[in-house]
Amino acid sequence: MFKYRLLTPGPTPVPEETLLELARPVPHHRTAEAREILAEVVAGLQYVLQTSSDVLPLTCSGTGAMEAALIHAAPRGAKAICLVAGKFGERWHKLWRAFGVESVAVTVPPGEVVTPEQLEQSLQAHPDAIAVCVVHSETSTGVKHDLKALGALVARTQAVFVVDAVSSAGALELRMDDWHIDFLATGSQKALMLPPGLAFVAVSEKGWQAASRHQPPTFYFDLRKAREKIREHDTPFTPAHTLLRALRRSLERIRREGIENIWRRQARIALACRAGVQALGLELFARVPAEGLTAVKVPASVDGQELLRRLEKHYGIKLAGGQDQLKGKIFRIAHMGYIDFFDVLAAIAAIELTLRDMGFPVTPGAGVAAAQKAYAEAPA
Repeated sequence: MFKYRLLTPGPTPVPEETLLELARPVPHHRTAEAREILAEVVAGLQYVLQTSSDVLPLTCSGTGAMEAALIHAAPRGAKAICLVAGKFGERWHKLWRAFGVESVAVTVPPGEVVTPEQLEQSLQAHPDAIAVCVVHSETSTGVKHDLKALGALVARTQAVFVVDAVSSAGALELRMDDWHIDFLATGSQKALMLPPGLAFVAVSEKGWQAASRHQPPTFYFDLRKAREKIREHDTPFTPAHTLLRALRRSLERIRREGIENIWRRQARIALACRAGVQALGLELFARVPAEGLTAVKVPASVDGQELLRRLEKHYGIKLAGGQDQLKGKIFRIAHMGYIDFFDVLAAIAAIELTLRDMGFPVTPGAGVAAAQKAYAEAPA
């Protein structure tokens, strides 16, 4: 018997004090206490996102939050630019098109990132684009986009900057206001350390100006209604208020550690994880890796799906595989939120043993030793 360890890039483990909040009796959602909790949660999220902008809670997945952001950023018939470096960038490109937006995709091969130079070229080629969308941490491939550089380019134009921060908020350095982000979407089940079910959209003043120029094709995801209600610390529809109450505990944990300390800790664990897998003779998949997860190429001689099955069955380690064309070709180790260095160390040890069992030449302890050395030598 092994302790079950969840190291997927969503959902992620939830702290005990947050889980205990979910075990409490269900209260009514239109009370002074509920409004007080919502006000605390919004303030906590503004801290995580480093913004003074409105942060609006939605009862949905991260995809719902991104749909809300995208349909407010660009109306039917408008032109927008979507940076595609994986499954989620492709999803937002398709979503815009589903709503009649002329989405111009700037696509790179899996494992690569869209560079600021590529975006600049696209903006020059499409000066009538009114929005640009990018995924900060593309969990399907493990890459990270340079939001600071991309945001500076977009800020010089009429376009609004839309960012999918579903797996980066609370894990990667993220500064909404300083980086000129106009619509930012995130979800509860990753570095915010909560079960799935809540999502949030933060909107800048430039974003609100863009949204005011048209009527978004939505009822439930009308962010203007949400903005009116959030001023009263309330929501236009029934919220997942038990999740909001629990999120308050996770946000308190983030406040105690400090968001910049968390960014540094995530980078340190990421460095150790990558040193560990490379010491086993494995290759990293992402050219510019995100600090919240590590994507690893499956060796040609190893069955990638069988590797994941054995890790979970024999060692209690749950990792994520590749998606779509990457299925069986990569595996992904998450190290965000409540996942700590020793969870990652356990995963590397299990990978060593499983690869050895499958006939792949590894030296037992090599990955663990390399990860420990990298962690010990990295800046705290």
